[in-house]
Amino acid sequence: MSPTSETAKGGRRLVIVESPAKAKTIKGYLGPGYVVEASVGHIRDLPNGAAEVPEKYTGEVRRLGVDVEHDFQPIYVVNADKKAQVRKLKELLAESDELFLATDEDREGEAIAWHLQEVLKPKVPVHRMVFHEITKDAIRDAVANPRELNQRMVDAQETRRILDRLYGYEVSPVLWKKVMPRLSAGRVQSVATRLVVERERERIAFRSAEYWDLTGTFSTGRTGDASDPSTLVARLNTVDGRRVAQGRDFGPDGQLKSDVLHLDEANARSLAAALADSSFAVRSVESKPYRRSPYAPFRTTTLQQEASRKLGFGAKATMQVAQKLYENGFITYMRTDSTTLSDTAISAARAQVTQLYGANYLPDKPRTYAGKVKNAQEAHEAIRPSGDRFRTPAETGLTGDQFRLYELIWKRTVASQMKDAVGNSVTVKIAGRASDGRQAEFTASGKTITFHGFMKAYVEGADDPNAELDDRERRLPLVAEGDALSSEEISVDGHATKPPARYTEASLVKELEEREIGRPSTYASIIGTILDRGYVFKKGTALVPSFLSFAVVNLLEKHFGRLVDYDFTAKMEDDLDRIARGEAQSVPWLKRFYFGEGDAATAGAASAAGNGDGDHLGGLKELVTDLGAIDAREISSFPVGEGIVLRVGRYGPYVERGEKDSEGHQRADVQDDLAPDELTVEYAEELLAKPSGDFELGADPVSGNQIVAKDGRYGPYVTEILPEGTPKTGKNAVKPRTASLFKSMALDTVTLDDALKLMSLPRVVGVDAEGVEITAQNGRYGPYLKKGTDSRSLETEDQLFSITLDEALAIYAQPKQRGRAAAKPPLKELGVDPVSEKPVVVKDGRFGPYVTDGETNATLRTGDSVEEITPERGFELLAEKRAKGPAKKTAKKAPAKKAAAKKAPAKKTAAKKTTAAKTTAAKKAPAKKTAAKKATAAE
Repeated sequence: MSPTSETAKGGRRLVIVESPAKAKTIKGYLGPGYVVEASVGHIRDLPNGAAEVPEKYTGEVRRLGVDVEHDFQPIYVVNADKKAQVRKLKELLAESDELFLATDEDREGEAIAWHLQEVLKPKVPVHRMVFHEITKDAIRDAVANPRELNQRMVDAQETRRILDRLYGYEVSPVLWKKVMPRLSAGRVQSVATRLVVERERERIAFRSAEYWDLTGTFSTGRTGDASDPSTLVARLNTVDGRRVAQGRDFGPDGQLKSDVLHLDEANARSLAAALADSSFAVRSVESKPYRRSPYAPFRTTTLQQEASRKLGFGAKATMQVAQKLYENGFITYMRTDSTTLSDTAISAARAQVTQLYGANYLPDKPRTYAGKVKNAQEAHEAIRPSGDRFRTPAETGLTGDQFRLYELIWKRTVASQMKDAVGNSVTVKIAGRASDGRQAEFTASGKTITFHGFMKAYVEGADDPNAELDDRERRLPLVAEGDALSSEEISVDGHATKPPARYTEASLVKELEEREIGRPSTYASIIGTILDRGYVFKKGTALVPSFLSFAVVNLLEKHFGRLVDYDFTAKMEDDLDRIARGEAQSVPWLKRFYFGEGDAATAGAASAAGNGDGDHLGGLKELVTDLGAIDAREISSFPVGEGIVLRVGRYGPYVERGEKDSEGHQRADVQDDLAPDELTVEYAEELLAKPSGDFELGADPVSGNQIVAKDGRYGPYVTEILPEGTPKTGKNAVKPRTASLFKSMALDTVTLDDALKLMSLPRVVGVDAEGVEITAQNGRYGPYLKKGTDSRSLETEDQLFSITLDEALAIYAQPKQRGRAAAKPPLKELGVDPVSEKPVVVKDGRFGPYVTDGETNATLRTGDSVEEITPERGFELLAEKRAKGPAKKTAKKAPAKKAAAKKAPAKKTAAKKTTAAKTTAAKKAPAKKTAAKKATAAE
């Protein structure tokens, strides 16, 4: 029976989902007897601060929002911005006969449904409605087959929420006291930061090694074609049977790890010269069959990784676009650990394989992908196009980022039901004797694909931009053992080993998942958090740790070792999953974690949790109580070399040599966006050599006040020192004259005359024909003229002192360029954006450099530079900006009404009476109000 006919008797059902977009889509699939409304995410949570906690709670409960003394009872409050929505839901429920809780089917969605039930207190039957895709059939089937609320999933999510609150609220204050105010710690966030910091430590400790080898271009002497090339390129493999060293043979210290032949430049060049006139022959040809199976359909993490590689999306942008696709009925639920496809999806994919590629590409039996992530929390399918027939990308009507992501999901799903790619891999070894008697062997490898199979539809990207993709063929000439070859060229190649690559969003997601840390559905928000907190910044697509994150991780490793231990975090995840399965209980587990109860308590729980020994559930409370052993200066100090130390201070990082106030003490600020592995001794010396401190320029001949030049947070400037006793606050306060240095000036060369001229600004240029004064001023965005409210930019700072009245009047005689001056040429061209298909350039804007395709503008972030920004990074910034959508405009009050009200003061009393009459009438007729509500809800 359809949902419409079920409600034909006049019943009314309230369906609550999470988002308005989802509500709008679902409403179209249900009959008139249904009201679909959104909770707009969580309606209730732990309090954000003590001010939100009810007055009856005091002490630790008020601080934490959790009553740790009474079975960790959470104090839930309705979010301030959700009170109006909760009121609306209660009103709708009062007029309904049944309630359907249709939030997402994962732990968080189950918890939202539970909170709704707890807050709304329904007196009508309640059903849990679940679906994995928003299609007409799926929604109607979900209404017809509801289930009960899964209390185990709720308990697991609540335990996770309480655990994260205790971790964050107990450890974060330690960072405030010992590192810097307003920092945060988190169960997964801190571990993710540690991974990025450890990779940077490896880069700092890395020592590059230089090695050389030879590359030979050999000819068969035949006329070649596409299937049988006439030449092949081979790399030197052995000399006199001893393998030549390659990058993999060196350790991070730059030393060889194995007994191989290390060629330096001189030896490589002498060998090349000795082989110049040698004859060569094929020593062996080895051919093996090549087979590659399709990739599994997407789950949350693989979708994030591939969207990063192929589309340039960050994890957050990927999830935002996927959310829109899901809510609008294009894909199945996008937070899933599963790679399984339903029978319906397999049939749809196989049908499209036959239709688009032919029966030859369809395997005899459907492919199944049953492998799941350990302790997968969701019982969903893989991420796939929705419905029992997949819409091709062209059929969807989608555009921009949604089209690109849907196309990626569609291709991957269809490809997962296609045949293997098959072919051959060939290795050819070529031998030759040098004139000095040495035997050299070169090796070339090739790959030919005889049947592309699934690669016709889809090929996965790679984290390494230099990696060869699966569908790349390398054809070698058809040669046999003993065939003679002639060398066309023997080139000498120098190489240097490279430090381990920094994490990208894609590779960090992969690392977290492989270590079983956190949940895949939360990785996007975790990466977003560490970027927002300033622990990590982006340089291109690479994630670079800040010096601040070094101090934070240093403190956590030394004094809270267990809390950032990778195995410990993974074990916690296991424990939480055991609670979800009903194999463990929440309260005893939280007691062990927080108080260190059980065996750990007798063994010194806090020390065990701190140093990494003993039970993995030590006592957090004891650990954060005794902070006397934490030396704030020590954990924020890092030796650079030559007596120079990098310190992380409350106002940012700086380098220092010697003790403060001692003779020879030096100190210099370090820019926040400097990558830690770039802070060498040489660069630190360069920073310390720069002039610092105050430069006394002399006394102002008029006021007698001393004038000094300083280096401030926003650049160098000059100011006057006011006499002692000068009031600094109140209505009689006197502010010192201050002025920024011109770009052409430097702290150590600026003179008293320069300073006095700068502080004399703004300068009166003259008055126009109407007597309006024109001044020359230096502002945040450069030098400009001002006449009343009309400002005009000047070309150079020197014009502030040199421009004449006639020149100023000539500038004002020109029509004003609205908004901006004449367009400046782009700073850099990045290529064509894959979404808008328009050229992307970097421009210099009012608020700094930004990337644009002519439609979307995105400001460069901290860590991005015009010189180093890559096309992929530019496309990513634009994709993130598009995902956010247009900025919301604040509605302005209509001035006309205000003016009208002022003109008619006599009617004010009458208006009041009318309002009062309306109010009284409304109070007298509550029945009409209810009727009106019902009519509105039924529409």
